[in-house]
Amino acid sequence: MTRTLSRDRVKTLLAGFTGKRVLVLGDVMLDEFIWGNVRRISPEAPVPVVEVRGESYILGGAGNVAANIQALDGIPILIGIVGKDAASDRVRNLVREIGIEGSTLLPDDRPTTVKTRIVAHNQQIVRADRESRMSLSAECNEALAAAFTKWLPTVSAVVVSDYDKGVANRELLAQILPEARQAGIPVYLDPKVQHADYYRPITLIKPNQQEAELLTGMTIENEKQLEEAGRRLLEKFECPYALISRGEAGMSLFDRKRSHHFPTVAREVFDVTGAGDTLIATLAIATAGGASIEEATILANHAAGLAVGKVGTATVRQSELLADFDSRDADPAN
Repeated sequence: MTRTLSRDRVKTLLAGFTGKRVLVLGDVMLDEFIWGNVRRISPEAPVPVVEVRGESYILGGAGNVAANIQALDGIPILIGIVGKDAASDRVRNLVREIGIEGSTLLPDDRPTTVKTRIVAHNQQIVRADRESRMSLSAECNEALAAAFTKWLPTVSAVVVSDYDKGVANRELLAQILPEARQAGIPVYLDPKVQHADYYRPITLIKPNQQEAELLTGMTIENEKQLEEAGRRLLEKFECPYALISRGEAGMSLFDRKRSHHFPTVAREVFDVTGAGDTLIATLAIATAGGASIEEATILANHAAGLAVGKVGTATVRQSELLADFDSRDADPAN
């Protein structure tokens, strides 16, 4: 098992990221942050009064996966839907500002998914979601499938980012996942439990521990149960790899022959928002760039550790990854 990466190997792997194309299909969102201070409690109810200092907008969901690939010097191809509203204009503007050139954001009658977070003193106070989970029309699915088919020959990996907002539906995945398999393009999937029957064929599934428990119908409280959960995931989804992210316990990678356990490398945890997006983005671009699955997981573990040390939806750059390895003498166990 790969336990450490030398600085030269890290530099070589990071260089392999540059220019690699990764297709990201899934639920594109707008993350809105309202920043402020709390100095008193409301006289109307026992809740804090937030004095607003400012607002910011960031791509969320599949958009955040694409933004992370872009930040890592890859070339994301983003495919999803947005509404016909002001939030969709913000999403399109952010896509242009970030420089995501290959994107297909189809307009739909549903509202653009917006997650509004009120943050005071680097702590999230509350989140408000505006969204629709209505099924997509046959026409919308056809257009998404056509965009996928168009871009697939140009990419080295596919990420499916399922946030249960409609894009990762049974009809669409039944059409596009076999296309990726036939083309020999690996598919990395961030799942939702209720859609488990949709996810075939894929290369890797990446649930968190709670999702892994629900997907396998078991509780994970010790190493033996963790190993069994990994085995069940591989059997259930008939895929070569399963990666369970386990929060402060790190992450565990399973293949048909063995398991690999990686302790967390996060130094501080300010906000876990979007850390899973950073993880799967790094995993996909690393393997596209020539990393083994174990090496890619080490890099993704470091990237996620950096992401949770930032407030809000965050991206990670190559320079940050290299600096993180330098500070630990390239030992992922430190």
